[in-house]
Amino acid sequence: MTERSGPLKGLKVLDLTRVLAGPTCTQMLGDLGAEVIKVERPQAGDDTRGFAPPFWPGTQESAYFLGVNRNKLSVTLDIATPEGQAVVHRLLEHCDILVENFKVGALAKYGLGWEQLKAKHPRLIYCSITGFGQTGPYAPRPGYDALIQAMGGVMSLTGEPGGSPQKVGVPVADLFAGLYGCIGILAAVNHRNSTGEGQQVDIGMLDTHVAWLANQGMNFLATKENPPRLGNQHPNISPYQEFPTKDGYIILAVGNDPTFERFCKSFGCEHLLEDARFQTNASRVQNRDLVTQTLTPVMQGRTTAEWVEALEAKKIGCGPINTLKEVFADPHVQARGMLMTLPHASGATVEVIANPVKLSATPADYPVPPPVLGQHNEQVLKGLLGLSDAEVAAAQGNPAKQAAE
Repeated sequence: MTERSGPLKGLKVLDLTRVLAGPTCTQMLGDLGAEVIKVERPQAGDDTRGFAPPFWPGTQESAYFLGVNRNKLSVTLDIATPEGQAVVHRLLEHCDILVENFKVGALAKYGLGWEQLKAKHPRLIYCSITGFGQTGPYAPRPGYDALIQAMGGVMSLTGEPGGSPQKVGVPVADLFAGLYGCIGILAAVNHRNSTGEGQQVDIGMLDTHVAWLANQGMNFLATKENPPRLGNQHPNISPYQEFPTKDGYIILAVGNDPTFERFCKSFGCEHLLEDARFQTNASRVQNRDLVTQTLTPVMQGRTTAEWVEALEAKKIGCGPINTLKEVFADPHVQARGMLMTLPHASGATVEVIANPVKLSATPADYPVPPPVLGQHNEQVLKGLLGLSDAEVAAAQGNPAKQAAE
């Protein structure tokens, strides 16, 4: 196996996930030092290998797949066959954690469900990530990011006032489910270290989506009124939104009354402090349209760069609305090492977004680039398990049959 460093060094993960939520979880574990064996369908692989264009230049790999599959060893098995299932059982003898995102009950057909494995592997931590969790009336349904954003309420909060509901521009329902899965696994690892007992971690995407409704969810619980869509405005703070500038847009984030007072005194708006509608955050929230109308011509008087320089000098929260080109060129993003270049089995190099967790003693590392399909069959199936060529071939089975699952 691959020599690893990091705080999770020594943990071994069997990854039966695909697409985004599950692979996000297992990549986080891999970045932090766990050894991850990713099981993929022969010939087809993870669905996201086909989520293209774009392909990464010089490779046959989709950019989507490369983004969430580093630090994993790719092994191809047909788990719909007895031979493939037998290999999974042999791999579990070497693994601490199994992560899967099959439909509820699907793995039980192959003898790989939690109830079937827990007696044989009492220390196993078995993380299941599904759209709606293992219980409840929606449990059998498939889960997709957009429908979870819709059902979880976030789309009702996102978009312009009077406009149509909007989903977030990145698949946050998948990403949060993956990260909550990682948190649950780490909690289960700590419990097992104390007791020797494994357990199932049951992650439902809808559960995690409801959990991060945060202040908007609490606003509803306090008032029993559905919060309206506010565009880029904040439901509880004003001004905390985008404003047009002379050459673009800027986010102005005034988090409290002393900051608003400092803004007004610094930029020719001191007269507003005598107006009861502007004096407190509560009054500004109640009069948010007036605040926007009043400050818009002020903000249009300077360029975005001029505002950023002036506001930062007064320690007032602000920032440009960057394109992704500007994000990756940002000197702070670069200084924080958020862009990594890794070698690839194709002979090309690929750029990936780095792990954001900064650990002083045991930092994330990246010894395993995103693999090509089945790249580590020999290393894992022959090297770790000692399978013969015939056994490896038998475990490849019929990929068309498994793809239908």
